[in-house]
Amino acid sequence: MKQILMLLFVVLGGMALALEAAFLGPLGENIGRLSASLSIFLIGVLVFSVAMVGLKFAGKRNYLVTLPKQPRWLLTGGLVGFIYTIVLTITTPLVGVGTTMVGILCGQITASLAIDHFGILGSERRAIDIYRVLALVLIMIALWLIY
Repeated sequence: MKQILMLLFVVLGGMALALEAAFLGPLGENIGRLSASLSIFLIGVLVFSVAMVGLKFAGKRNYLVTLPKQPRWLLTGGLVGFIYTIVLTITTPLVGVGTTMVGILCGQITASLAIDHFGILGSERRAIDIYRVLALVLIMIALWLIY
């Protein structure tokens, strides 16, 4: 049951990304692509900051104090969010939310299969099998069809 709930949670996260693309496209056209991307990050930082303060008052441990002790390469993940947001802001008005999201999904699956297969960045190794390759091929077909 827990696995099903986690899958539903992940699907909701994917739905949120599609909404983000739908917001970023018009916002980027109205105020500029970089300004739109920055505004999304600033609002996210504000919401996270309020949540962290709330957790602190609720007696939860503040994990931010351990941030400086982390390997620096782990912190470069923020660059990926920057790239993702810029890509959404530029492509969504040009090709639509559906095509943008399927293209993003295609890239995500391609990279995740490589990460799993080779155990990149400390991930547990999971060999690529025919089912995973078939899933990627089907997503590529979906990208071609939706475009």
